[in-house]
Amino acid sequence: MRRERLQGVFTALVTPFDEAGGLDEPALRALVRAQIAGGVAGLVPAGTTGEGATLAPDEHRRLVEIVVEEARRAPRPVRVFAGAGSNDTRHACALAVSARAAGADGLLVVTPYYNKPTQSGMRAHFTAVAEAGGLPVLLYNVPGRTGVNLLPETVLALAEHEIFWGVKEASGQLEQASQILAARPASFAVLSGDDGLTLPMIALGADGVVSVASNAAPAEMTELVEAALAGERERAVRVHRRLTPLFRACFVESNPIPVKWAVWRLGLVDDRLRLPLEPASPATRRAMAAALAVGGLLPRSEAAESAA
Repeated sequence: MRRERLQGVFTALVTPFDEAGGLDEPALRALVRAQIAGGVAGLVPAGTTGEGATLAPDEHRRLVEIVVEEARRAPRPVRVFAGAGSNDTRHACALAVSARAAGADGLLVVTPYYNKPTQSGMRAHFTAVAEAGGLPVLLYNVPGRTGVNLLPETVLALAEHEIFWGVKEASGQLEQASQILAARPASFAVLSGDDGLTLPMIALGADGVVSVASNAAPAEMTELVEAALAGERERAVRVHRRLTPLFRACFVESNPIPVKWAVWRLGLVDDRLRLPLEPASPATRRAMAAALAVGGLLPRSEAAESAA
């Protein structure tokens, strides 16, 4: 498998649910089409933002199938990296096999949560999932949610194998990202896992972002990343500052609670979530409505009405 360098915005898609609690397929298709129209480079269904941990195996498969179907209709290449994360390696392998059958281009595989494996255990986990799926893998490091940190030396050891195409680095530590960037193979991508750190990480040499905020602002996140990658510092900073309230609002409560309300307010999907997550609180709605207004995504009059 020949590794290709990934660049751009990859949206960590929310998963729309209908009134009966199942997948809302029409809303999902509309969301994906909006992302493609916004210029994103890739789509990441069934990750953290997509409430992947709550999806039944058949839902996971169908979710990926729909996203792949819509991506294949795009007028340009749009890659689909499906979430295949679990703290049970066997289950993660089964998700990888399912994602491949559904047509995914690759996998997003998070560090196993709760179990607290060693670095060696995580290397074995990622290798097993990659071998089971036979697809390119994006490693996903998010210690704030999983309780374990995938260290730079472990990332770099895995990067020696071409089935690992990159890492979604969401430790929040620029020094950790810097260590990976300084020693990675040229074709191994480093993508920010924090919207607010996208610009500084690209300044250090990163390739883009796996974004939560782009659910609501795909064109704006695409502009930010394209400007940063092109070295257009002033334009990139201008977009970054305009979107900073949105980056913050996306995490005033556990992701995806705030961003799911945002895409509902923008008329894309309903804001239903699966327990143990509950809909956004009034304070979160106010913060998000204000952020959407600052970002130019919602008129200020409508933002005030939404927050009331």
